[in-house]
Amino acid sequence: MVRVPKLTRAEVAQAARNPLLYIAERWTPTERVVRRAILSAVVMSVVIVVTGGAVRLTGSGLGCPTWPKCTEDSLTATSEMGIHGVIEFGNRMLTYVLCAAVGWAIIAARSAKPWRRSLTRLGWAQFWVVMGNAVLGGIVVLVGLNPYTVAAHFLLSTTLITVAMVMWQRAGEGDEAPRPLVGKAVSQLTWLLVVAAGLLIAVGTVVTGAGRHAGDSSDVHRIPVDWKMVAQLHADLAWVVVALAVALWFVLKAVDAPAGPRSRARDLFLVLLGQGVIGYVQYFTDTPEILVGLHMFGSCLVWIAVVRVLLSLRERPVAVPAAAGPAVGKPEPATAG
Repeated sequence: MVRVPKLTRAEVAQAARNPLLYIAERWTPTERVVRRAILSAVVMSVVIVVTGGAVRLTGSGLGCPTWPKCTEDSLTATSEMGIHGVIEFGNRMLTYVLCAAVGWAIIAARSAKPWRRSLTRLGWAQFWVVMGNAVLGGIVVLVGLNPYTVAAHFLLSTTLITVAMVMWQRAGEGDEAPRPLVGKAVSQLTWLLVVAAGLLIAVGTVVTGAGRHAGDSSDVHRIPVDWKMVAQLHADLAWVVVALAVALWFVLKAVDAPAGPRSRARDLFLVLLGQGVIGYVQYFTDTPEILVGLHMFGSCLVWIAVVRVLLSLRERPVAVPAAAGPAVGKPEPATAG
């Protein structure tokens, strides 16, 4: 049996006023615990994208036809709603798991000693992105799966992945000013890669919004563009991103960059290769649901790899406290000789 400590009225009031401070004063997690807590938020930010894709690909987007309730009379899915209601409501419940993971990351970052305010702020940034995306997800349902809102929902999820990855990277760094590990030209090439990858993902949402997987039925409004033309543009952008990734890899080797950036560029190329294979196979096989789902998962991995490449180009050393110098003695008063 674990003895439960008795709390005084003052301690209960303190915990109610500032629960994070209350926990931080009584618990100090190890660096490993903090990294694992932040990693759980990264994993859940990807999982929620994949399960959201499963909702659309199974035609369950309106399985719960309203929001925040599942129906006008029920908060949860009912047996009359069938499997579509179960899938849509299950995805809504995973939002709470995501909130728990983000909350765990915030608590761990706030309780670490010494407290790093910058790390905690990144955790709160994730929380507010999750809240905003939850509201946007409700709007998606209320407007009948309008493809523009669906695209915005996915892009905001990508923003969440970005903040989570930055927090995970920062957890292993110090708070000193960043120091570049490569020259300005290499940094500019990397930013060009980041912009191209962002455009690739954005155009991918247009491909989805104009494609056959509407999320519920054929009556759902689609983006009025030529799907094949947009898909070709998406493929062209993919080749641009691959070319930039290969160029960056060779440039990093040519300038004898540190091992970290070179390995991150290699990882990005391998992820792009796998994603490209899935993309072409799904295109020539009339976009089967399982491959579209894998492609969405691959999109998350590609963006994570791009962010890791960008963050690997600099380092943030841990501040080392200055050593105390020898004490300066006071001059002795002069004495008569």
